Amino acid sequence: MSPVEREDRRRDRRALLGLLVCTALVTALVAGTVVWAQSKIPRVRHTEPAFAGLTDRPARVPGPAGGALNLLLLGTDRRSDVPTTGEGARAAAWEPGEQRTDTMMLVHVAADRRSVQVVSLPRDSWVRVPGHGRAKINAAYSLGGLPRAVETVETLTGVRLDHVAVVDWSGFRALADLAGGVRVRVPETVVDSIRDTTWTAGEHLLSGDEALAYVGQRYGLPGGDLDRVRRQQAVLRALLTDSLHAEMRKDPEQSAHFVTEVLRHVAVDETWSLTGILGFCASLRDLRTADVRFLTAPVAGLGREGAQSVVHLDRPLGRELWAAVRDDVAATWLDRHPDLETGDVVR
Repeated sequence: MSPVEREDRRRDRRALLGLLVCTALVTALVAGTVVWAQSKIPRVRHTEPAFAGLTDRPARVPGPAGGALNLLLLGTDRRSDVPTTGEGARAAAWEPGEQRTDTMMLVHVAADRRSVQVVSLPRDSWVRVPGHGRAKINAAYSLGGLPRAVETVETLTGVRLDHVAVVDWSGFRALADLAGGVRVRVPETVVDSIRDTTWTAGEHLLSGDEALAYVGQRYGLPGGDLDRVRRQQAVLRALLTDSLHAEMRKDPEQSAHFVTEVLRHVAVDETWSLTGILGFCASLRDLRTADVRFLTAPVAGLGREGAQSVVHLDRPLGRELWAAVRDDVAATWLDRHPDLETGDVVR
C-alpha cells in the first residue's frame, strides 16, 4: 500500500466516526427517560479544557435566540494504534504538532429544537489562526489544542461555541456495521484510482469498510475535497435517517446499545456532563430527519498559498450565514439560499 493510500485510509476512519458522534447525540434519547438512559450508558470521557484561557470570546446572545446550542465537532488525525478519545482511551488525544483536524463541523441546534443545521468547514480553509497568522483551519488544533481550535472557529464565525466533541477513528468498522450499514445513492459511476474501486450508479448499502472508502475518495471527483465533504454529509444523513426511524424510537435497548458503542470513542468538553448530554438529547425527541439540513461554509474558490493548496472562503456570504446562526434564523436563511444546501444525492 502506498503512503497516499495509507494516509487516506487513516482519514477515512476518522471522518466517518466524527459523523457517527453527531448521530449519537441525536439518538441518545429517542426512547426512554434521562434516568433510564443514565443507567445504560457509560460515563463520558472529557477532553482537555476546551475553553481555557479564552477571554475575548463572542458574547452570549440575549433573548430567545440565546437558547440555541452550537456544537463544534472535530475528527482528529492522530496517528495512534490505540484509542485516544472515549471510554477506552489509552493515549493522549492532543500533543503539540502531532495531529490536525480532518473533520470540522459546526452544528447549530435551534432554540426551539425544531431544526438543526450542520455546517462543514473545509479542512483547507485559509483563515486567521490567533497567535499564528494565516493558515489552514485544520492546523489550529495542532498548534494549540482545543482552545486554539475553538478560538479559530469563533474568530472566523463570530459564533459562541457551547460545547465541543472530539473523536478519533478507533472502532469505526464495528460502529458502522452496528448501524446496519450506510445506504447511499451514487448518481453516476465514479472510479477511485487510488483504491482501485468503482462506484457504480445506483443505490449502495455500504459496510464499514466500504463506507470508509466512500467518504475518503477525493481523486476522481470534480470538486476534490469539497465533494468528499458532501459525501461525509450524505453518510451522516443516511445514519440519521436510520437512527430516527420509528422502530428505533420504539426500542430503547437498541438505541442505548448503539449510543453506548459510539460514546466509547468520543470525548466532550469538560463542561458537558452525561446528564447534560442526555437532557439535550431528550429535547430533540421530536426532531425528524427532514429537520436536519447540511451545508458547507460558502466557498469563493480554490487557490494556493505558497506550496499549499487552500480553500478561499466567500467572506461576504459567510458573514451572512454566521449572523443567521448567531440570531438563530439559520433555517430561514438557508431557505433563501437553497443552492448552498447539500442535496440527498452527491457525487
